[in-house]
Amino acid sequence: MASRYPDSEKAVRARYERIASTLDERGRRLFVANEAVQFGYGGVDAVHRATGVSEGTIRRGIVELGGLDTRSPPPGRLRQPGAGRKKMEDRDPGLIPALMRLVDPVTRGDPESPLLWTCKSAPKLASELGKAGHPVSPDTALRLLKEQGFTMQGTRKVLEGEDHPDRDAQFKRIHAEVLGFMEDGQPVISVDTKKKELVGAFTNRGRDWHPKANGPEVLTYDFPNGVPKAVPYGIYDLARNDGFVSVGTSADTAEFSTATIGRWWKYMGKAAYPEAKSLLITADGGGSNGYRLRLWRLCLQRLANETGLAITVAHFPPGTSKWNKIEHRMFSLISMNWRGRPLVSYETIVQLIASTKSAKGLTIRCELDEGTYVKGRRVSDEELDAVRIERWEFHGEWNYTIRPDGT
Repeated sequence: MASRYPDSEKAVRARYERIASTLDERGRRLFVANEAVQFGYGGVDAVHRATGVSEGTIRRGIVELGGLDTRSPPPGRLRQPGAGRKKMEDRDPGLIPALMRLVDPVTRGDPESPLLWTCKSAPKLASELGKAGHPVSPDTALRLLKEQGFTMQGTRKVLEGEDHPDRDAQFKRIHAEVLGFMEDGQPVISVDTKKKELVGAFTNRGRDWHPKANGPEVLTYDFPNGVPKAVPYGIYDLARNDGFVSVGTSADTAEFSTATIGRWWKYMGKAAYPEAKSLLITADGGGSNGYRLRLWRLCLQRLANETGLAITVAHFPPGTSKWNKIEHRMFSLISMNWRGRPLVSYETIVQLIASTKSAKGLTIRCELDEGTYVKGRRVSDEELDAVRIERWEFHGEWNYTIRPDGT
């Protein structure tokens, strides 16, 4: 049947297309209703052809315009309370419990858990829920996770030290000792081994500025077997804000770490603290300077004998190495300085470390240590008994002083 208002319908269509994208559900309904009223008889059919909106929707809008629809939503709402499609979790009461069973950390030890050994991504969760009789889309699975308080999180290195009952007390003890040594003009150093680095044309995390399409080219794969490695061991002087790094070519052992401390004292510490009688070292609880390591204590005794210094060591509780000053005052700056640059040789590594500076005046001296340090060196009971160690009453395994022979 031919339209009675062909020209008017074109005008309605043009007006509707101009504003349709800005209208919500109720606004669209009232717009088409108002246009239909303007037509008079046959207006509903004409507006339906012009806009594609159903005749029922147009008629409901006309009723709303007249204020006669008791079903009209209250102010501020598009629909009556309870109207619209129900959420999946309302239609399927078992959906959320099924989702929680998949992601609950308690189920990680359950061999029957379908996602025990896989990444719990939204598509995989949706797939497993579908298999369990709860079909949902990945978007719905993601929305439900967020509504249940889940967020994407990585691992945190806190288990060993965060819950130790004397963790905070040890931090306070270290802080007090550092202040006391510095007030007396005695050296205080923070020591640690930086992450071992592959030497060669291997990728190095981070990015740096280069001419377009002219960035450093590196090998596709990093295979550590047979590849030389650099072992940077660092000393950070808390009072002077300077450091010393030995880049080892052998193993990271207690002999290597104490040899580095000895070189720091010879080349930097002795000149900076000519009247020093003692030295405070803050260190991690593990690695080549671990508090359980017999060789560490034996080598410290040798160092005390060579330097004439009473060496006090305060270890951070296990799992709290990130509080050691060297980590964020020196090592982090070294990593930023060589970001995105392949460490193609030991010389490159030494130069990059030595050129590291900070806005607060940090300077670093760096040297290559080509000495051979053997892992697995055993210390006999007789050798250990000769160490002149004085343990503190508070956690003597973490806090102790080793005095040189003859004092």
